[in-house]
Amino acid sequence: MSNFFHTKIEFLKGVGPQRAELLQKELGIFTYGDLIQHYPFRYLDRTQFYKIAELDDSLPYVQVKGRLRGKEILGEGRKQRLSARLADETGELELVWFKGVKWVEKAIKNHTDYIVFGKPTEFNGRYNIAHPELEEVTEQKPTNAFLQPVYNTTEKLKSFRVESKTIAKLMEVLLNMAAPHIQETLSPDLVDHYRLIGKREALLNIHFPESAEKYKSAKFRLTFEELFYIQLRLLRQRVVRRVELKGQVFNNIPTLNEFYKNHMTFDLTNAQKRVVKEIYKDLTAGKQMNRLLQGDVGSGKTIVAFITMLIAADNGAQSVLMAPTEILADQHYQGLKKFADSLGILLGKLTGSTKAKERKVLHEQLRSGEMKMIVGTHALLEDVVQFQNLGLCIVDEQHRFGVEQRSKLWRKNPQIIPHVLVMTATPIPRTLAMTLYGDLDVSVIDELPAGRKEIVTVHRFDSHRLRVFQFIRDQIKLGRQAYIVYPLIEESEGMDYKDLMDGYESVQRAFPEFRISMVHGKMKAQDKDYEMQRFVKNETHIMVATTVIEVGVNVPNASVMVIESAERFGLSQLHQLRGRVGRGAEQSYCILMTGYKLSKDSKTRLETMVRTNNGFEIADIDLKLRGPGDLMGTQQSGVLDLLISDLAKDAPILQEARAAAQQILEEDPQLEQDKHQNIRKHIQSLSANTVNWSRIS
Repeated sequence: MSNFFHTKIEFLKGVGPQRAELLQKELGIFTYGDLIQHYPFRYLDRTQFYKIAELDDSLPYVQVKGRLRGKEILGEGRKQRLSARLADETGELELVWFKGVKWVEKAIKNHTDYIVFGKPTEFNGRYNIAHPELEEVTEQKPTNAFLQPVYNTTEKLKSFRVESKTIAKLMEVLLNMAAPHIQETLSPDLVDHYRLIGKREALLNIHFPESAEKYKSAKFRLTFEELFYIQLRLLRQRVVRRVELKGQVFNNIPTLNEFYKNHMTFDLTNAQKRVVKEIYKDLTAGKQMNRLLQGDVGSGKTIVAFITMLIAADNGAQSVLMAPTEILADQHYQGLKKFADSLGILLGKLTGSTKAKERKVLHEQLRSGEMKMIVGTHALLEDVVQFQNLGLCIVDEQHRFGVEQRSKLWRKNPQIIPHVLVMTATPIPRTLAMTLYGDLDVSVIDELPAGRKEIVTVHRFDSHRLRVFQFIRDQIKLGRQAYIVYPLIEESEGMDYKDLMDGYESVQRAFPEFRISMVHGKMKAQDKDYEMQRFVKNETHIMVATTVIEVGVNVPNASVMVIESAERFGLSQLHQLRGRVGRGAEQSYCILMTGYKLSKDSKTRLETMVRTNNGFEIADIDLKLRGPGDLMGTQQSGVLDLLISDLAKDAPILQEARAAAQQILEEDPQLEQDKHQNIRKHIQSLSANTVNWSRIS
């Protein structure tokens, strides 16, 4: 694309410095390129005209043609309003304005024909439209407008009179100027094969569609292009890594064999065996491993991580297992220590609360290479932590660490980049995994260890509370333990904190015969640990908590999870919380408590939880309900910079786009062939830090 699109937005007719500053702050629009890619989020159908007699409260927006029969200003001061009467051959309609009363009164003319557009509301048996859009019917302006774009704007922009219509007017000016500068960005082969319309035609018809068909073609073209370039970027990174990034070769496995024969007290599932094979193949290939390991809560990812660490240790390399919280790091450490000890391997733990004296020893053991494995939190990233030969980095719950944090780990071996295994118990829908982690190889553990029973999930209303409490009592009498979780959504929200304290008190009143622990985010780390440990050791019967316990915490004896105000949690969070039970051989239960007032989305979430335990199915539904940004916290990290695609709906296009990108890179990895020049030129025009290669830059 030419330099035209780099032009600052303030130079566009109708913008100027003040509006430019607002557009930059509110919508991130700095240049012509940014504005042309500010796509409408919906369209209003302006093809259909209603008669006044046909109006109905249930209609969202309507278009009416009629004659203005009179207008008057009513009320005083702040209660002043303008009322006008519009008539056609079937009846009369009132038009009302509460803002800009004097300005509108001057602008509209009696005994003149207008096209009126707005939301009809019934009041005292008559219909009115508040703040309608008005357009005078003239000879030059025929009344065959089509789909009218509606653009995202903000309250602040609206207060400065920059509304959707204003953006549409600016867009019209820009598109007229831009037409000669818009070049084709895809190869002729792709355009032919997928029957795509040209880039210029697509941009014109996404903003001002000539027909419904043209809109569909424009939407398909721009979605395909966006997903194609995202996949091309990810797949190129993968090719570069495989070709250029050497990895240590780990082909000795004596300790691993010893572990399998004499120390492992259980059998791996077939899924775990398959994943270990995939990892071993990577570790012996001489290239850097970059693998994502997905597995539901309790599917046995930690033991796969340990096996991978053993392979590294057998080949003289050190490994790191990094977790997002101290609780989770400690759990990994406790779980793996017994295996490491039995094999005579030194395993360390480094977190924020590790004492200075212990740190000193740990640092020395890592530098000398005496310590082969270490588990920890962000504390591992500190510059003072140095290794003799770091060969493997395992990151648990990947999406909780920023890219910058992870790359700090990789740099701890300046000679040869460590192998990377990223683990997540948050099942990621396939489309999202392909877009977020398209440059990683993906392994999935899709079966639970033998002897695990599916968790029984039920939804109960608050009115059933006494029965639920009786059920908890019966379970505890059988020797089990229970969690009761409250939605502390913002650690600072007084209201939610009060929910937890009220809840704790009512649980104490309901179960005077049992011992109760409480854990929440405002507690000091050691207090939290103390309470957790009491629960782990079965010294307390009920754990009242906030979502602090969402990740980690392995208490096989806990068999009941009660989630209060379950409608306030997202699906993936509910699924994560449910995974805290069902870790022992006993039947476990998850009880979702809500009031009677539930939104449509809340009902879908609760029905999904009751119906299935399959994390991937849950993740797909979650993606449809929430959109990709919320799901992975990617809005903040800028990983997903999507302009027009919707990963929940565009999965088939994503598959096609990835296949197309893969084929092109296999055939022409450097994009040197003539037919790929459009693609090559477009990539060269982008700045180095552009994430979304379909952008006009």
